[in-house]
Amino acid sequence: MVNSIFDPHNWLAVPHHFWSSVFFVLGCIVGSLLNVCIHRLPLGQSIISPPSHCPHCKYSIPWYLNIPLVTWLSLRGRCRNCGAPIAVRYFLVELLTGLMFLACWLAFGRQSVALTLVYCLLLSGLTAASFIDFEHFIIPDEITIGGMVGGFLCSLALPGLQGQETRIAGAAQSLLGLAAGSGLVYAILRAGKFLFGRQRIPLTANSKIIFTETDLCLPDREIPYEELFYRRSDVIALHAERVELADRCYRDVLICLAPERLRIGDEEFNPESIPHMEVVSTEIVLPREAMGLGDVKFMAAIGAFLGWQAVLFSLTVSSIIGSIVGITLICLHRREWSSRLPYGPYIALAATLWIFWGPWLMALFFPR
Repeated sequence: MVNSIFDPHNWLAVPHHFWSSVFFVLGCIVGSLLNVCIHRLPLGQSIISPPSHCPHCKYSIPWYLNIPLVTWLSLRGRCRNCGAPIAVRYFLVELLTGLMFLACWLAFGRQSVALTLVYCLLLSGLTAASFIDFEHFIIPDEITIGGMVGGFLCSLALPGLQGQETRIAGAAQSLLGLAAGSGLVYAILRAGKFLFGRQRIPLTANSKIIFTETDLCLPDREIPYEELFYRRSDVIALHAERVELADRCYRDVLICLAPERLRIGDEEFNPESIPHMEVVSTEIVLPREAMGLGDVKFMAAIGAFLGWQAVLFSLTVSSIIGSIVGITLICLHRREWSSRLPYGPYIALAATLWIFWGPWLMALFFPR
């Protein structure tokens, strides 16, 4: 029964471009769901309940105002109830997902309908992860760990996804890809932490730095502690000309702040007991990551779907893409932007290139 459903001969009995339209529409619908995931997952909210609503006025959106692409265009990017703007991201995600589903059908539809649907599933995850990483600098476990499980199950059910003929071989290749993705990127993370794990930021004379309960407030920006502390050993360090607490002051002391301890000179405190601290200094040293653990899990999920060769390709090409973006920003005198761009979208773009042109590119650059 299942084999007959996915038999390409049955699908090709209908004009090919009828299915092209179906896949584009299906992709736009999935893109609408991805917008819900992109908005709610980083906030820890359910993607099922409550139904779609305006985040500004909480207006529950009826089905006839929830039609992908059409609704955003007809309402000119505004909520019908309160007139608040609806980000263009909603339209772009729906259009991008529709185009990717269409591309999958055109590229793989005649070969395997099941393979086409699996690639559509993977591209949906890559899209959601990229937009969430751009906005929040995280990739939720629902996508990464869910992708690991999904990649293994898809490889088990469809060995051709891994270029294998038996289910056992497909599952084995998926596990190998998962291990390669997580192991290689974690090794890079640790090496990057060892080599480039500290960022020294010079400040002007008499610059004031404020430590709150949740953020480090520098003269030009605020940084949440969660973006600085990935592990218990991470430390913020500086030499303070003056330190002001609620009940005391210090002068000419070294400050070291870790997730579980605060040292001011020779005294040590629990950071939770110091909700507010103001410091005057000319330099601060921040912990820095070459990658985040989310990128490790993200690459593992890609390996589970596409295998270890795709991991090597994605790792190499994402580095090239990142370098090109960084050099371009430097040439445009936007060096500071490069440090604020997440790495996940580069990985997603490289994996997308592998899906459509990976074997061709490998044969081009590494001919036998």
